[in-house]
Amino acid sequence: MTVIWPEEVRLTGEGLVLRDWIEDDVAFMPGLFDNPAVARFTPLPSPFDEVAAKGHYEKSLARRAEGTGRRLAITIDGGEPLGEVVLFLPEGGHAELGYAVGPAHRGRDLAARSLRVLTAYALELGPKPLQLKIDAENAASEAVARRVGYAVTDREPELKVEKGLEITLHTWEYAGG
Repeated sequence: MTVIWPEEVRLTGEGLVLRDWIEDDVAFMPGLFDNPAVARFTPLPSPFDEVAAKGHYEKSLARRAEGTGRRLAITIDGGEPLGEVVLFLPEGGHAELGYAVGPAHRGRDLAARSLRVLTAYALELGPKPLQLKIDAENAASEAVARRVGYAVTDREPELKVEKGLEITLHTWEYAGG
């Protein structure tokens, strides 16, 4: 399925504004993504320094240009980023979503709130099913997925080595909620 992305994505709801990353956000990224939880449970590079931040921003621009996905900053008012949500369209016609919240901003339900907003947007776009890939040891992310209406599937877990760690990824699908 081909999705035609708008030039700019700006989603509002749940007291949040999800917007495209801008170049000025690069300075905030190390504070959001250079921490043990992000290093352990996401494919983002670690350490996540200024060089990694610039690369992350460039990748977001490339995905946007290719039409294969969007990385959106999680904000309260469109200003300072507090984390990110992602919507990728890999081969196979489904959509893969993800989320990461900076450590200073956890405990505010930002992941679940932003995932609900992004899920609603993805449902409007049309690719189905909506999927999350969650590390079997990431209980916090599993709790977010459940609260938003995702359920673990009976698909065989994906085993891979990432950053020298063996990980087991379970596929979750949006079941409504």
